[in-house]
Amino acid sequence: MSVFSSSEPVTSPLGKVSEYPDRYDPTLLFPIERAGNRGPLGIEDSALPFIGADEWQAFELSWLNARGKPVVAIARFSVPAHSPRLIESKSWKLYLNSFNQTRFGSTVEVRECLERDLSHAASEEVGVALFGVDDALMAPGALPGVCLDELDIEVANYEPDAGLIRTVPDYAEETLYSHLLKSNCPVTGQPDWGSVLIQYRGPALDHEALLAYLISYRSKQEFHEHCVESIFMDLMTHAAPESLLVMARYVRRGGLDISPWRATQGHPAPELIRLVRQ
Repeated sequence: MSVFSSSEPVTSPLGKVSEYPDRYDPTLLFPIERAGNRGPLGIEDSALPFIGADEWQAFELSWLNARGKPVVAIARFSVPAHSPRLIESKSWKLYLNSFNQTRFGSTVEVRECLERDLSHAASEEVGVALFGVDDALMAPGALPGVCLDELDIEVANYEPDAGLIRTVPDYAEETLYSHLLKSNCPVTGQPDWGSVLIQYRGPALDHEALLAYLISYRSKQEFHEHCVESIFMDLMTHAAPESLLVMARYVRRGGLDISPWRATQGHPAPELIRLVRQ
């Protein structure tokens, strides 16, 4: 029997007063089946229309060494898009906090523990990398391509509307991005701020219409991962690109940020770029 629960978000620790445990406890992880949100989008787990991953970075990870001295680290996690479960973010934070007063013999032991527990929760292998605070991690950078945010458009729709997507009679291969993405936690309603990048080849997208579509997520209550999958599916359906990448880089909350990406088969993985808001 699994030590992890897998249920509806309303039964998770999200949005509830929580004790912050400081002793290792893998049962704190709360997996959520992806299928419940993918079904309405016409996505079948047995035949995913995309490749991708949910890239997480954690800045609040600490444990005790064998002599009781604290160790601090930065962690990167990669959950494959084909995993049947995502892991709810607050439960992830609680789980990481449970390392605080727990002794480990080495950093390797910590990494292996994280890999085991997270992979078990996601029902698929999760990649884990640990870094020291003084390691030369990448400095904040900028997204490539053309920013849509200075387009002078009128906006009246703040609920996702795929009908806003339009193409023009042309063929394009371009990279577009916006920092105006906002959605909301599906339980607490707290805002999730992010930047979104769209790289495609095919019928040219109307830039103003695309920006209006991205802004329409402003009142959407959904997990980060499913917002990205929804954008991907809407673009595939209404613009029919030959190649497509959708990547969002969400602002850090509680020491943890997420950058999901989804792409058509054969598309290279996006460059790992960290933004100043992360």
